[in-house]
Amino acid sequence: MAGRNGTVVTGFFLTAFSEHPEWGLPLFLVFLSFYLLTLLGNAGMVLMIRVDGRLHTPMYFFLGHLSFVDICYSSAIVPQMLVVLLEHGATLSYSRCAAQFFSFTFFASIDCYLLAIMAYDRYVAVCRPLLYVTIMTEKALWGLVAGAYGAGLSSAFVCTVTAFTLSFCGNNEIDFIFCDLPPLLKLTCGDSYTQEVVIIVFAIFVMPLCVVVILVSYLFIIRAVLQIRSAGGRAKTFSTCASHLTAVSLFFGTLIFMYLRDNSGQSSEEDRVVSVLYTVVTPMLNPFIYSLRNKEVKQAFRKALCRTKASGKP
Repeated sequence: MAGRNGTVVTGFFLTAFSEHPEWGLPLFLVFLSFYLLTLLGNAGMVLMIRVDGRLHTPMYFFLGHLSFVDICYSSAIVPQMLVVLLEHGATLSYSRCAAQFFSFTFFASIDCYLLAIMAYDRYVAVCRPLLYVTIMTEKALWGLVAGAYGAGLSSAFVCTVTAFTLSFCGNNEIDFIFCDLPPLLKLTCGDSYTQEVVIIVFAIFVMPLCVVVILVSYLFIIRAVLQIRSAGGRAKTFSTCASHLTAVSLFFGTLIFMYLRDNSGQSSEEDRVVSVLYTVVTPMLNPFIYSLRNKEVKQAFRKALCRTKASGKP
């Protein structure tokens, strides 16, 4: 991979927020606390779903996988970002940059698919309640989750191979928090039209397809809710979907703003702020969103606290 000056580019240099070096330590401490909360919250959610029998339902089965993926998703990005902030830059080899891009794309794609599957689960629960048990069998649950992981793997493999067959020229400095597609495309030279078309096709396949599944599911849910005569019944039914809608809005809103728009004329600082939202903030907030809005999770959490206090007594 030769640069414009004839030298071989063997790696990239990440320099996020380099124009504000005084922000390095405060941002390091803030993002470290966010990352620890992400690990604690999501690991606690996975553990609580496994040990509490009341949470052994399809909705929480998918939520457990979403929490696990959020841990992996955040861990693929945040530790390297902390190094960049603390040392005011970090050098990544070509293969390490590709590995980070693959990991991010893999887990982000699974997140998209799982959120779409969870919307379908809510559709079946609200619109087909009598058939819910027969549709959402254990075999179906594992099949849907395996499909999400398989589709995520395919998306990540194709996008990574396509992105890293591009020619990178001149400056190898990436003014971003990790090896992501928009800043990498700014370093390319030569004809990259074919690779960009492949990446865009896969981006359209993953994000808009999942958004369509979610929108169609909720259109049917809203129609079913409006047919319920009592206001209390409507509120109770829709409250089961509120947490999922909040998580979907946060995750897909930032991803769509970042990837499905014209990047020309956009500042790197604006891109970095948006990327922090979907790589750091959203994985941290998800367990709190589901904990605060779901009665079953709050009851399971109180039960776990009581059990911990009881075990601590002499």
